[in-house]
Amino acid sequence: MRITGGSARGIPLKAPKGRAVRPATDRMREAVFSSLGDRVCGCRFLDLFAGTGAYGLEALSRGAAGGVFVERSRSAATVLRENLAALVRSLGGGEIPAHVLCRDIVSWRPRDDERADLVFADPPYGDFDRWIPQLARKLDACVVPGGEPMLVLEAPGGAEVRLPGWHCVKTIGRGRGQPTCGFWIREGGGDQEMAGSR
Repeated sequence: MRITGGSARGIPLKAPKGRAVRPATDRMREAVFSSLGDRVCGCRFLDLFAGTGAYGLEALSRGAAGGVFVERSRSAATVLRENLAALVRSLGGGEIPAHVLCRDIVSWRPRDDERADLVFADPPYGDFDRWIPQLARKLDACVVPGGEPMLVLEAPGGAEVRLPGWHCVKTIGRGRGQPTCGFWIREGGGDQEMAGSR
């Protein structure tokens, strides 16, 4: 597993031992960031259920201004911090306005300066149906007021997802039984054109 694009392209990412974390594949991340295009540059992100931090780290490599990783597992958060440090070294050191929170998204309350333009969420597949209502309740508090924030939600193949107040403008990874990523915007936020939208 590695960063697939941007200034830190090619650096390897660690994953914790065992099956507690299911990192987003390189192929899926490449497809996601190809779809996002220029939206990433200069954005603030949240990486929820962050695991290895692959989505947020990819965003930083591709020009995101900064963001927050939220991961409840202490062991995964430790590995994520190592991955973030490796990315910082790859970019020449210095300060990157990104940090890791070892929290459960249910109890976490984002501060105003932690709100994002772009949210990545990759809930555990085994408890996916339980986590989606929690995410739905938290989502508006996670994004900047006004503007046109976007959620990128990775889901197991065939999962039915409803997020009140948000609608999906594109889905990628439609293979039978394969994970998918949906791109969601707030209702009333305008239909943002994305390459290959369906």
